[in-house]
Amino acid sequence: MSWTARLSQSSIDAESELRDFMALATGAGAVATFSGIARPSSKQGAALTELHLDHYPGMTERSLERIASDGLDRFDVSHVRVVHRCGSIAPGEVIVFVAAASAHRRAAFLAVDYLMDRLKTEAVFWKREQGIDGAWWIEPTDADRTDRDRWKD
Repeated sequence: MSWTARLSQSSIDAESELRDFMALATGAGAVATFSGIARPSSKQGAALTELHLDHYPGMTERSLERIASDGLDRFDVSHVRVVHRCGSIAPGEVIVFVAAASAHRRAAFLAVDYLMDRLKTEAVFWKREQGIDGAWWIEPTDADRTDRDRWKD
């Protein structure tokens, strides 16, 4: 069993991450993945030119590691991978890649869902959307927190 969590200041190649993960997850009966992609518009419909994720070195990596480790411990999975971008991200670029491997599909699906709910609300980032008319900070929504809270014991 293993987990990997990595912060990336450059583009995430989801296909390459999947290939590497599949090589690691030999013997698994299921691999589930999720790739989060920067949207071209805000929730209010404003056109976006970039999403910027500020991070605090050391603290952000530890938050990603804790979430990945918790996902491995909570579900019957053999491997977990979390790769998260920071810095300036253009619309259409991958923000996050998450993968889980298990003997059967349900555990892999649940682990990926859990990891994303935790990443969305607990990973240490400061997120700013940049549009033609300016920039604004964004926070997790009430719906994001409700999704995360369904996993509480």
